[in-house]
Formats: sequence, C-alpha cells, structure tokens
Amino acid sequence: MLLLDSTRPDPGNHPKSGPPPPPHILVGITHPQTCLNLTGRLQTLRRAGFRVTLVSSSGLMVDRLAASEGVESIALHMERGMAPLKDLVSLVRLWVLLRRLRPDLTEFSTPKAGLLGNIAGRLAGVPKRVYMLRGLKLSRSSGFKRLLLLAAERLASACAHVVLCNSASLRAEALALGVAPAAKLRVLGDGSSNGVDVDRFCPGKSAVRALLGLATETPVIGFVGRFTRDKGLPELIEAFAAILAAEPDAHLLLVGWFDRAEDALDPPLRERIESHPRIHCTGFVEDTAPYYRAMDLMVLPTWREGFPNVVLEAAASGIPVITTASTGSRDSVVPEVTGLLIPPGYPEAISRAVLQLLGNPERRRRMGVAARAWVLDHYMTAHVLGLTVSYYKSLLELAQSGDAGNKPASKDSALSPV
Repeated sequence: MLLLDSTRPDPGNHPKSGPPPPPHILVGITHPQTCLNLTGRLQTLRRAGFRVTLVSSSGLMVDRLAASEGVESIALHMERGMAPLKDLVSLVRLWVLLRRLRPDLTEFSTPKAGLLGNIAGRLAGVPKRVYMLRGLKLSRSSGFKRLLLLAAERLASACAHVVLCNSASLRAEALALGVAPAAKLRVLGDGSSNGVDVDRFCPGKSAVRALLGLATETPVIGFVGRFTRDKGLPELIEAFAAILAAEPDAHLLLVGWFDRAEDALDPPLRERIESHPRIHCTGFVEDTAPYYRAMDLMVLPTWREGFPNVVLEAAASGIPVITTASTGSRDSVVPEVTGLLIPPGYPEAISRAVLQLLGNPERRRRMGVAARAWVLDHYMTAHVLGLTVSYYKSLLELAQSGDAGNKPASKDSALSPV
C-alpha cells in the first residue's frame, strides 16, 4: 500500500503526446473490513480499461485485495466513529489527494468515507462523483444521533452526482428520508454491488462437518457475518435455546468474528456464545464457501442491510435462508420460494421458522434448488459488475459531453433509477 505523500510526482500529469490515458476511477472506503465487499469489483473495472486506485485506512486486507485485484492502493486514515477534529484532518488529506491524482470518477462508500470523500471530491472538482450507499446506519439510531447521521447522509448525497443504492428497498428508504431526490437515487439491475461467484459458491461436499466432529445427519443452522447486535445475534442466540428444546441434536455454526463496532455484543452474551457446547464460532474465515455447504439452512436475523452478500452466497450454495423483512434483507429472498422472511427482533419467529424447515427436508431441498436458480438468473458476478462497468462508462461519456447525467432511462437500462 502506498502512503499518502504530497511530494510524489502527480500521476494525473500525463504527456501531451501519445495515446490518451485510461479513465481513472478512485474507490474509497473507511475501513479495511469493507474489502470483503469489493472482491472482483476492482479487477473488473481494471480489465474494462479503467485505471483503479483504492483508498482506505491501512490494513492487511487492503494490501491483499489491491495485490489480488491488480490495483494501486493508498493509505489514508479515517475514523469509523464520530471524531470531528480527526475527520477534518482526513477531509483535508482527501482533498489534497484528489487534487493530486485528478481522477475522472470517484466511488466512495461506507458512512464516513462517503461523507468525507464526496465533500472532498466536490471541493476538488472531480468530474463524476458516485456515492455507493451500502446501507443506512441511522436506521437503528434515535434522537440527536439519528438527526446527525441523517444530515451526514444528505450532505454526502448532495456532494455526489449519483447515489447508487444496493437494493430497491434501500432506495425507497433513502427517498422517504429525503437523503436525495429521486432522480439521483439509482439501483443497477436487481441490486447488489458485486453479485456472487457461482463457481466458488455452489452445492457440493464439505469437510467442515468432519472438522467440527458433526455427523452428516446432524441439523446445522448457520450464520455468516459480523457478530453484532445489528446483525440480530442476541435474538438468534435466544432462539437457539428454543430450537434445542425441540431439536436436541441441533448445532449452531457462527461463521464470522466479534466486531468491536458501536453495536458490539455485550461481554456476557459473548461469553455465553463462546462457552456453549452446541455453538461453533469460526473467527474470521477467508473462504466461507465450504461452511455454507456444511449448513442445512442459514439464518440472518438482521435489523438493517443494504443488500446482504451472505444471503446470495448461501443461495448460490443451494441453502435456504431465513432472514428479516428489514430494509435490504427483504430483497435478498423470494418469500416461500428461496427462503423465509420474518420480522426483526423476535426470537420466537426465528425458532418457529427454523423448526419448520428442519422438520421438512424436501421443502429445504426445493428452496435450495430454487435459490441457486434465482441467483443464476439475476446475481452472477459477471452480470452485476457488467452493469457497473456500463454505467460508469456512460457517466464519463456524459461528463465529457457536459450532461448532468440525470436523464430519464428505461427500466431495463443500467441508467434506470429503479
């Protein structure tokens, strides 16, 4: 990873002779953790003819992603939480960086990078600025904090030319909250920012059960993601107690890590999880594909999402999913076809849905087959990222022609706002 250094030669200054340089896209995120959502995206943009630069707080995940995707990375620290003085420093450093690199298009995502990056982009005169909205943190906030987060989302959106929403329900919520006008809020295709690699995530055998000492017939309920309150872990653990009362042989496989975010789990709950004989915690797993194949079903009892990648990965693996009707997550399941939707915050709804599917193997099989077929039809990586490439090329063409980029478009077009 390259450290920000204003004394470096300006990569934006190109010789006047010779072929024109490739259009330059700068992708900015707050924390290395978001790299999990960028796999394949940067490489696809690069292979489509763009020069791509990744900007993030420093971390091993950033270095590894940049190397595997074949793109440049620059370390620029940004705080995840509220830190006005540090945020001001980060804003100035972003402005300096953008003035030096002179990208043709910026894509900032996650709340802090989205706010600071789009403000800096506007001040630096970046021709096209995209705010990738991956979710609304304010959905679980109240009072002054909610007002502050809403103001930040509105400011980030005001400084961007386009707000790309991960899902139709996220766009609807953003519109209802006045985050941006309808013409600026866009969804490409059926949603999702990366789609899913259907070759990697597919039905098949897995050695995970053997590693955990679980028999083939043992009921395994899975969860994949950060272990936080917003992901519904407290409700899932409470529901698991009721599930065990009806299915004493059941096991809960938690694939992920205890995140130290604002919604981190309380220490007593973490201790309960780690000491439970039927709960298996993996910690961070680089390749989650074999773990899906070890599950009978997956549960994501989340309170808020943009569009959960883990549901698509489970579906591609032929696993039915139980998730909530919350914003973002409700777009990731076809109810009663690929999985089940339940209200957030109700452990009894989780246990009831899990027991329904555990008690009906044929229904689970049908849902798993339908889930993979649905992903193949709508969410293959090549399709989703192909829409992104086409859209970004169209934005740059509009920028060159002086068009604002908010022309109406047909529903089937990548430019469609819905």
